[in-house]
Amino acid sequence: MASVFKNTMTMNPTKTAFGTWSGGRYMHFGERMEEADLENLIRQAYEDGVRTFLTADVYGVGKAEEMLARALKDIDRDTYCLVGMVGHDIYEGQRAGSRGYARFTHPDLRDESGYAEYLKTAAEKSLERCGTDRFDLIMLHNPDSIGYSSAAVWEGMRGLKDAGLTGLTGIAPGPANGFTIDMAHCIEQFHEDIDWAMIILNPMEPWPGRYVLPIANEFKVDVITRVVDYGGIFHDDVKPNHFFKDGDHRTYRMEGWIEQGNEKLEKMRPIAEAHGLTMLQLACVWNLNQPPVKCVAPTFIQEAGENAKCVQDKVAEMAQLPDVTFSNEEMETILEIGNNEGCMMLKGASTRHEGIEPQPDHWPMREELVPIAEKWNLNPAW
Repeated sequence: MASVFKNTMTMNPTKTAFGTWSGGRYMHFGERMEEADLENLIRQAYEDGVRTFLTADVYGVGKAEEMLARALKDIDRDTYCLVGMVGHDIYEGQRAGSRGYARFTHPDLRDESGYAEYLKTAAEKSLERCGTDRFDLIMLHNPDSIGYSSAAVWEGMRGLKDAGLTGLTGIAPGPANGFTIDMAHCIEQFHEDIDWAMIILNPMEPWPGRYVLPIANEFKVDVITRVVDYGGIFHDDVKPNHFFKDGDHRTYRMEGWIEQGNEKLEKMRPIAEAHGLTMLQLACVWNLNQPPVKCVAPTFIQEAGENAKCVQDKVAEMAQLPDVTFSNEEMETILEIGNNEGCMMLKGASTRHEGIEPQPDHWPMREELVPIAEKWNLNPAW
């Protein structure tokens, strides 16, 4: 068991984790699982050895937390790590279509004097839905530019520890890829209140997430990686001409990503076979071999079609993840095969957005970000 205790009541995230975005119930991909089936999948994950469970208040507007509580209700709370995420105001904010709910830091909702109160209330409501009195880790979810830069926000996050609502605090950017310069600045400024960060990282999307790793390592921030499966490619059942249902968010990926992904997959397969790994396990091991990555959280998708792999088997694959160390040569070979640098427009701070008002997921470079970008070799035009 990879769990580490920072105090008698707090468990750090473990090597493998299950996120309630899986199963297509609250996020749009694959076959949409019924809540009872998703609860069974979570219990299977625990029985198979997974000991970290992640959720967010915005998933299903609280429904995912309630579902997770039902799934774990008969399991000793001290035997697993519970990770929550708050940041979208699902109480006073209005949903803006596909853009979702406004962040709680939106000036139309409150000023900085109300940040701490909101965070405490949101955490308490999440805990009530989760059926427990504490998170092990609570993360600031999908922050806007204010969330990355406001001392009042991070004072509010620290207050969640002081109130006994969580043992650890962290940051979880997204849902899009990017925010690298903002992450560097945020970690440098507020690292005393950031125990964990969650980023997108896998062997076919090393960029830009891997640029965050040395920053996190420098300031002793541990990392959870999500999208480890690269949209299902590493589950080995998303092949050319794959059928996606209407609304599946993977249809917004760049054209040809499945064909290119499968070509890269075959180039990586000999390394997996040499270590007796499935392709999902290869992706997990590659991530975990990178300091300071300590936890992997793939997305578990039941794909449509007769030849689709059973989602229960996918969970079992991750739960059975062996401790493997790749050689430096193997790590570099995988990186070279999967290198995606410059393949997309990134979110967050960028010189591309100069002269525009800050938007929820992109904004101009602020003056204090320029030396940060230079220090960590981050391209402000990405």
